[in-house]
Amino acid sequence: MKKVRIDFAPPSLARTWHRAPRGTWSLLLAALALAGPLASTVAQYRSLQRVEAERTAQVAQAQARAVARAPVAAPARTVPPAQAGAVNASVQQLNLPWRGLHDAVQAATPATIALLALEPDARKSSVRITAEAKNSDDMIAYVEALQRVEWFTTVLLARHEINEQDANRPIRFQIDAQWRSAR
Repeated sequence: MKKVRIDFAPPSLARTWHRAPRGTWSLLLAALALAGPLASTVAQYRSLQRVEAERTAQVAQAQARAVARAPVAAPARTVPPAQAGAVNASVQQLNLPWRGLHDAVQAATPATIALLALEPDARKSSVRITAEAKNSDDMIAYVEALQRVEWFTTVLLARHEINEQDANRPIRFQIDAQWRSAR
């Protein structure tokens, strides 16, 4: 037969204490023992979160102050096409292959020719040579000598005239020569 428990005592804490199984009270005591450290850990975690939020706010404020103090960069200025073209032409003129041009002209110029001017044009990779010769044979020989120089691709006699005011009557002439461009 089954055991019947008859209890006429009024409900109270002492009655509940005696009637509860031993494992339940052990579990309750263990939970109460862990509640203190758990509450302390939660409080530390919330404190660390608060400190981290304050640091993040300070960093954001410092960055905002740095941005406010930083000089404002001027908007990018565009150069007008005419000015850009002029600057590019000047740079191109400054980057002329002077040494090669001088060496090529000097190698082909005999003692019978007097060089008066070299006028290079970087855009066209050409040079206009103004010179004087005693006679037309020296002038033609000079044009042919320039044509043999590898530096030049084309050499043309542009114009010539006899200087009547000079007693020697030299021939003044202009030669247009194009050099090999390094493009």
